[in-house]
Amino acid sequence: IVMWLSLTAGAAAFRPARTGAPLPLHGAPHSVMMSGIPLPAGSLVALVTPMHSDGKVDLPVLRELLRWHKSEGTNGIVILGTTGEASTLSAEEKREVMAATREEVGGVLPIVVGTGTIDTPSTIAATKQAKLFGADAALVVTPYYVKPSQRGLIEHFTQIADATELPLVLYNVPGRTGVDMSVETTIALSRHPMICGLKDATGDNTRVAPMRAICGDDFRLYSGEDAMAREYVLQGGDGVISVTANVAPAAVSKVMAAAAARDATAASSADANLASLHRDLFCEANPIPVKWALARMERAAGGIRSPLAALDLEFHGRVEAALQQANCIERTTAATSGSFGWPSRDLLLQGHL
Repeated sequence: IVMWLSLTAGAAAFRPARTGAPLPLHGAPHSVMMSGIPLPAGSLVALVTPMHSDGKVDLPVLRELLRWHKSEGTNGIVILGTTGEASTLSAEEKREVMAATREEVGGVLPIVVGTGTIDTPSTIAATKQAKLFGADAALVVTPYYVKPSQRGLIEHFTQIADATELPLVLYNVPGRTGVDMSVETTIALSRHPMICGLKDATGDNTRVAPMRAICGDDFRLYSGEDAMAREYVLQGGDGVISVTANVAPAAVSKVMAAAAARDATAASSADANLASLHRDLFCEANPIPVKWALARMERAAGGIRSPLAALDLEFHGRVEAALQQANCIERTTAATSGSFGWPSRDLLLQGHL
């Protein structure tokens, strides 16, 4: 009881996850069964944490964004990840974000909470807390900075899976963490009953086919690279954990549905207007551009936490043009063609994507 009161203190909106009747399935029949709502195929938004200009978390706008995603056809909500600036949030703020998310979409959309940290005990504690706050799964990044070996990664994730009762989605983003979880390590971990998926932000789409062949259809494979997600799904992936979906949720869902149906022509056509967004939302480190884009769309104030700073003025035009091309804002006669160069492979490896 003391633990429960401690976890919920300051998060007055929190209501415990429902018990008794099972929650409705989302995305069935192509869904991985879990204790709550199953992991879906399709578009899962890597949701920003909206903030006021002074950096204070804007919970009312968070609720508005969640309702918008529910109405626009987003298939799942990922909170407290890189895009959500989780590393800059206090423990109390994280509890408030989880509570508000559960209040708005719990039992309707799957909620995946980022719980990965640099060490195993802290990740276990964060994952247990996410379950108490109604999460359906946890997104667990490889430990950053310390560069564990492949054996160390297996031990780390296995200890977390053994110690918690929340399904895990592995998160491999070597550009930010400094460690690349190999295909072989991913396959070994996929055999654990509590490890149910992977967010692959390596930029290497050649990995998806061998992982699908060995891991089977019940292991969710999500692209973590918006510009490569369509092809990732056409090659056997299940969907995307998307930054672009923050500003174009219905469009990203449409692309993923066409790719899942193996309709390459329809998927390419649906993705065409999003190409500039996929590129220009990473003209500076995520989530700087996407927070500016949401402010330009008048859906959030655009506040961001130090050490990140607001989008540099030199990039405003290109992000605005990308929003216009994607029909996120009204086109103007002064709109550019959006023909800026694509980011280099070096930019991806530096962790901007």
